[in-house]
This record gives sequence, structure tokens and C-alpha cells, in this order.
Amino acid sequence: MDYRDSIDRLMSLVDHERTSHPGPRQKVIYDLSRVQALLGLLGNPQASARSIHVAGTKGKGSTAALCDAALQAAGYKTGFYSSPHLHSFRERIRIDTQPIGEADFAGLVEKLWPRHESVSAESPLGPVTLFEFMTAMAFQGFSEAKVDFQTIEVGLGGRLDATNVLYPEVCVITSISMDHTAILGDSLGEIASEKAGIIKRGSPVVIAPQAQEAADVIEKVCQRQGARPIHVGRDVTWERGATGPGGQGFSVDGRLGRYELTMPLLGSHQLENASAAVAALEVLTERGYGIPPDAIQRGFAGVSWPCRMEVLSRSPLVVADGAHNLHSMDALLESLPGYLEYDRLIIVAGFSRDKNVEDMVQRLALAGPTVFATRSRHPRSLSPEAAAALFAGHGVQATATEGTAEALERALAVAGPKDLALATGSLFVAAEAREAMLGIEPEIYPDLLPLEQRSP
Repeated sequence: MDYRDSIDRLMSLVDHERTSHPGPRQKVIYDLSRVQALLGLLGNPQASARSIHVAGTKGKGSTAALCDAALQAAGYKTGFYSSPHLHSFRERIRIDTQPIGEADFAGLVEKLWPRHESVSAESPLGPVTLFEFMTAMAFQGFSEAKVDFQTIEVGLGGRLDATNVLYPEVCVITSISMDHTAILGDSLGEIASEKAGIIKRGSPVVIAPQAQEAADVIEKVCQRQGARPIHVGRDVTWERGATGPGGQGFSVDGRLGRYELTMPLLGSHQLENASAAVAALEVLTERGYGIPPDAIQRGFAGVSWPCRMEVLSRSPLVVADGAHNLHSMDALLESLPGYLEYDRLIIVAGFSRDKNVEDMVQRLALAGPTVFATRSRHPRSLSPEAAAALFAGHGVQATATEGTAEALERALAVAGPKDLALATGSLFVAAEAREAMLGIEPEIYPDLLPLEQRSP
């Protein structure tokens, strides 16, 4: 099996990421039995390495990437599992911070495929999903590579997420906000209950600043599980330092000491994520694992986590950010003027249909931007015409443009030397802007393109 064959196999699996969730929560069955059965046939590789498990609505990927980078800088062999990917499926499974190779990826698919067929045939809940299969692939890959630590980002929720088969050294719950309400619940309390499902008895829990409703739920789960909470913003605090388009400096006052740090990730919200990562790494230090402060410094300084307020060009100034709900959009728009200097804001905006697009458009409209409404290749993307109509409803005339690359080209054509072109509204639009600016060749999955973008 070669790499392209392996991708074709994966695309044949049930993929809840690329299909709209069909209404009432009970219509989509999330359950751990399939992934547990698949992992059981592999000898439970998830237990082969020490784990950090990270859940949350926003910031979980950045926090996980920072932990992974610091552990690798400390001399450990590391595995990092995240989703979704920007340009290639291989990004989801990283060893020593780098995506695994095509041959290794294809080999894992080939190894797991007969086990998947066996589990799918026997499960009363239906076939193994793509995310469950990828999760098992990651654990198997990390086991075969003999990693020391695996940092695992939750895909969706926590309690019934396929990654929730771990007994981690430390759990992290980043900022929780309203998202995926059709699956996780209609209130912050319900969503927090799902996220807190990763908390295991005796595992310390790093908790980012939360709204009170979410915080109360997480605290109750910690008490029930006998898990020690560590509060970012109270037990671990931060101070912002010098900033620029290439990154920011900051200090973190942890429970074990003070850290003077830099990182390429921009935005005030990233300081919170970095502090959560420091708090998690300190737990590992307390447990006897050597992670010196200089490893945290080197790891954070070299971390790569694209499409999060990422500066793709300084002349002209182009930024890609995958903000896809109101909370993340607020964080982005509040941070931009504090980190970057620009005159006019020109937005390349595209959204997923299953998000609260109206609220995001309203927030973007308040910035008084010039807007090019577009869509990504993702099958859940909202049409450019529908996005433009939403902007018009808030008094902003938007130009509907079919593809992200064309929309970005048109944005740059009208941008002055001191203007900012921002691609946002979904991670997929941000990724396609990154591809256009940096000349990255993406993986294309023709059968999953929106109908309007498929070849006849």
C-alpha cells in the first residue's frame, strides 16, 4: 500500500469531521467501545508511553504543541497527536515534532486495516470512524517509535472522544466556550461536563481561566475523581513582554519558579495557553521527569503551530488565523492592533455552515473592514454568496469570491503598503491562504469537495 492508497482507504471511513452533524445529539453515536476494541487487538499501544491529555474549546492545540516542543527540547522522544490537519493527514501524527513520513503512515494504515474490518463487522454501534482509526494509528505509531511522552489533543468534547482511553500523567483543560452545541450541549455547564470527562482519578488537572459556570463543573469533577486542580491565572500567572510580527516575549510565574520565555505565537490568548503548558510541564517535573527551564525556553521559542495569528508576509502584511467561533474571533480582533501596526483591515472571510456564522460576521463588521467573502474546499463550507449576504445585513458590502486563493489575490490587489490582509472564519480558509502565500501543495480529496467545486 502506498501513501495515496492509504489516503483512499481513510476516505472510505465514516468521517464526522467532514459531514454536517444531523441535528439532535443522539443521532450521532459517540462511544468508546469501537476504539477500545481496535486498540485491544493491537495490544493497547496507548499505554506504551507517558501521556499529557489536552481538552478545551480554544487553545488546546497551541497548548499541546508547546508541551510537545518543550519535552522534545528536554531530550525526550515525543509523539504528538492533533486534529484537524492543515495540508496533509500526516500532520496529525508527529514524532519529535515532525509529521511522520508517507511510508510510515501507509504502513500503519495497512497494519490496522484488517483489525478495523474485524471490529467494524462485530460492533453493534456500526463501523470504526476515521477519527477512531487515526487515533489508533497514532498510538500504534508512537508505540512502535518507542516515544517517551505522547501529547494527545482531544478531537471533540472529551468524555466520549476516541482519545479518552488514557491514564495520563497530567490533564489540561483550556478555555471553554460555546461550540459544537449540537453534540456537546446547549450550555457552558454541559460542554464543560463533556470536556471534564478526560479527568482521571489521581491525575493533576491544569485548568485555564474559565467562565464561572464551566469552572464550577470542572471543580466538582476534580473533587469526585480526587484529582488535584492547578489554576492558570491563580496558581500560575504571566506577564506580557515585548512583541513584534515575529513573536512575543513574556514571563510565567509557575509554582516551581519564574520562566523568561519567547514564542512565535502571537496574541494575548497565547500567553494563557503558554502558562497552561508551563503548569503541565511543572507537574511532570514534580513527578520526577527532568524538564529544565532552558528546555522550556528552547521548546517554546521553536514551536510551530501555524494558522494561529500567523504572519505569512510582512510586506504586504498578511495574517492567517483559524478563528471559527465568536470567542476566538473576539480574541483575534482584540489582539491584532496590540501586536501589529496597520491602517486598513482587509478580510478574506469564509465559514463552515455548522458554526454560528451570524455572530462572527457581526463581530467582524464592527471592525469596519473591506471584505472578500469566500469558501474553502471543505464540504461543510458556507457559500460565498451566503457569507456576503450576512455581511450586507450588517452594513458591510462584501465581494463574493469562489476560492480562497482568488479572494486573497483580490484582497492584496486593493491593499495599500500599510494595510493588513487577514484570512479567517475557519481553519480551512486560513490553511488555504497559507498554501497560496507559501506555495504549499495540499492534499485534495475530490469526493469530499463541495458540489460546486467538483470537476464534471
